[in-house]
Amino acid sequence: MNQEKLERMQKMSAQVRIGGKGSARRKRKVVHRTATTDDKKLQSSLKKLTVNNIPGIEEVNMIRDDGTVVHFNNPKVQASLAANTFAITGHAETKQLTEMLPGILNQLGADSLSNLKKLAERLPTTQAPTATAGDDDDVPELVANFDEPSKGEGV
Repeated sequence: MNQEKLERMQKMSAQVRIGGKGSARRKRKVVHRTATTDDKKLQSSLKKLTVNNIPGIEEVNMIRDDGTVVHFNNPKVQASLAANTFAITGHAETKQLTEMLPGILNQLGADSLSNLKKLAERLPTTQAPTATAGDDDDVPELVANFDEPSKGEGV
């Protein structure tokens, strides 16, 4: 037998062995699951719970105790009221509560508002700059009357 071929065969047999020399070869190759199989299993489990799609939901915000918000934009929401189960799927972003504040105030409950107050107390207070005489440089003063030339054009 050719020496190169023998060395190649020995290297290949070392790859399929589980243990050391003299141990049995493995019978089959282990196939790892992909995310799509996990998604299919999740959907079949949800189907057993008889979930229904809830259309028309534009965003979902889950507020955690530490002041972070899990934000879903245009999610797929499924619910089973009998099993008290809600499934929310879609792209999730983790944001701070302070980033979402203007639009999220109507979604906060009483306990979240108290957490917001505690969060506001922990943040350092910054004072707004006071207006001085040099601050009104952004808006120039009117020099001439601009209505005068327009009155003459209509004639």
